Order: sequence, then structure tokens, then C-alpha cells
Amino acid sequence: MKFTEFNLKEELLEAISYMGFENATPIQDQAIPAIMQSNDLIACAQTGTGKTAAFVLPILNKLANRNFTSVNTLIIVPTRELAIQLDQQIQGLSYFVPVYSAAVFGGGGGADWDEERKVLTGDTGIVVATPGKLIAHLNMGYVKLDKVEHLILDEADKMLDMGFLPDIQKIITYIPKKRQTLMFSATMPPKIRFLAKQILIDPTEISIAMSKPAEGVLQAAYLTYDTQKTPLIISLIKDKPDYTGILIFTSTKSKVNDIVRAMRNKSYRVEGISSDLEQQERNDVLTRFKSKKTRVLIATDVLSRGIDIKDINLVINYDVPGDAEDYVHRVGRTARANTTGVAITLINEKDMARFRDIEVLIEKEIIKLPLHIELGDSPAWNPKQRHKIKSFRHKKQGHKRHGKPRHK
Repeated sequence: MKFTEFNLKEELLEAISYMGFENATPIQDQAIPAIMQSNDLIACAQTGTGKTAAFVLPILNKLANRNFTSVNTLIIVPTRELAIQLDQQIQGLSYFVPVYSAAVFGGGGGADWDEERKVLTGDTGIVVATPGKLIAHLNMGYVKLDKVEHLILDEADKMLDMGFLPDIQKIITYIPKKRQTLMFSATMPPKIRFLAKQILIDPTEISIAMSKPAEGVLQAAYLTYDTQKTPLIISLIKDKPDYTGILIFTSTKSKVNDIVRAMRNKSYRVEGISSDLEQQERNDVLTRFKSKKTRVLIATDVLSRGIDIKDINLVINYDVPGDAEDYVHRVGRTARANTTGVAITLINEKDMARFRDIEVLIEKEIIKLPLHIELGDSPAWNPKQRHKIKSFRHKKQGHKRHGKPRHK
């Protein structure tokens, strides 16, 4: 459907047009009418499907031209990055309507706390908050959520994985029982169903393209020993001079620092981002990456579901994600909004079985590419065996390479 068919207010249609959108995505097509009819909703939709606009637009349509004395709509999200992203998107979509939003998240100083207190006790219509920081304000006794009409849980599965269920349950006790509740989740495990039964009333259920990367993502993998990974990514980036936005995910904060140090001597700018950085430092790093001042960003999974950066050409999984669903979120950072992109995963001997689980989940076998000959031997693909894996060897003019990888 076109957005003009949803009976949205002209001010919202003007903002949508200004942002370059015309046709609704499948999640928007199904969710917007249900939310406009004030139904509770549980939706399963992967990253990059347009789910933010799916709930923001109908809420803004309800709130336009209304006056608020306290928080009307509360959106709970798992990470500060997602809180910032959502707040920015709401500001864009509400540009022509007098509805104001603000983000409340951890990691700031005293000045941020005072500003958040004003937001939570003032006339801000929409508040996007992380559970822990909101609980901290609620414990002080000055926050009143008794006028909340809309509660939205975004990335609900991620919040439960991070242990936020008790916080969510506590926050809900501050909110009127008579409300509209919307739950969005990339996956639908039993614990999400359990939470839905607790907080939703006769919800509309939507499931969109569950756990599959976007069609525009060209996926591939390399079989590597750990010592080959950094030389490999340096070689891959060198071979792709036209790629201006490259995002590399790794499993730990220490690896972020190691990879950044290894790549710092290159002619392009490389930066790392993890929870070790203060919030303002993280914002600055993201700003430089978005503006193309930084070409390569090394990140932990904190970014796999929490940022909206356009024109990412290449996503590299330095490590196979620990959770199969996280693979979808990582590679979903590229090929946004019907564009194309490349996603490459580096697989060591121990991660082969885990990567096979990913292939089963997405119902697709990912092509395994041979290493460049100068990087040495690769482990052989054997997802049923984690140890004592044989190697296949590159041959060149009758010369065999044996043993562990060698680097120039």
C-alpha cells in the first residue's frame, strides 16, 4: 500500500514524503491499521523491515493536535543506541506535528540526569527509554506514568536475553492497566509468548520474514584459522576501494581494540566502538562513521540491533555470532531500504557447527570461499566435528603448503 491509503494526517504524509518514502513495507502495511484501531499487537519482524515507522506513525496520528501534561507514550528498548536511533526517527516523522519526544538512557552524567528528570516530569509526549535508567528515575519517586496510553516494547527478545524481564514487569506496575500495548520482537521464543500473555489483551499477531536476511544481501564465508582473520579482512578491504562504509562485528571488547590497532596503519580511518567508551565518545564515533569520515567501524554486538546507518556496503562477522538470530541482525546492517550489500563471515574450526545452525535457520547454504593463497591453508568445512579438523591445501606450480597458516 501507499502511505496515502492509511488515512494519516496530512502533516505526517508531508514528513513521509520529505523523507523519500512512498510505499509501505509489509510490517507497516499490516501493523498501521491495527494500531490505528487501538488493538494490542505482537509483531515478529527482523531488523530493516521498517518496524519503527510501523508503530510511530499511527501513534503520532493519534497524538497530533493534542496537549500533554505528562508522558503519553512510553517506548522501552534494550540499548542506548536504539533509544537514540528511535528518538531521531520520531523527530523526523513528527517534524510537522507538535508532538515532542526524548530519549532516556544510561551512560550520561549529572547534567543528563537533570535533563531526563525534566523530560519525565514535563509535557513530553513520547519517551524512549532503556529499562535500567527508567527504573533509576522511578525509584526517586518523582516520575508519574499514570497517564500513559501507549506502551511499546521494541526488540523485546533482546531485552529478555539481557535480563530485563524483572525491570519491564516493574515498569508496567506504574502504568495504567487500560492502555494500548505493542510488542515487537525479531524472534518469538517461548519466553516472549509468556510475556505477551501477561501484558497483551487479545492482540493482533503479525509475523514478517522471520529470521531471514534481506534479499539484497550477498552472503559469503571464509574458513579461517584465528591467526588468519585480521590479515584476511585487511586484504578484503584493500580489494574493495569503492566501499565507503564497512562494519566489522566481533564477539568481545578486547578484540575490538586488537583489530583497530592492527588496522591503524592503513590509509583509511578505522575506529572501534564498545561499552568501554563514554556515551558522548560513542556518539562521536557513530557521527564520524555516518558522515563517512570513518571508513571502517569495529563493533561488538551492542550495535547489531541498535543503529540506523545508511549506505553500509560491507558487514564482516569477524566471529560467528553466538546466537543464530544475531546473525540476521548483524548482516541486516547492510542492504537497508531495498539496497544491496555484502555480508562476509569468518569461520574457524570451532564455529563450524554454529554456522551450520545459522544456515538451517535462514534456510540457505552460504558459499564458502577459498582464502587467498598468500594467507596459507584453510581448515576444511566439517560442521559435525569441532576438533582435529584436516586441512585442504592450495597448490601452485606443484608446491604444497603444509601446516598452520603463514603470513607475508
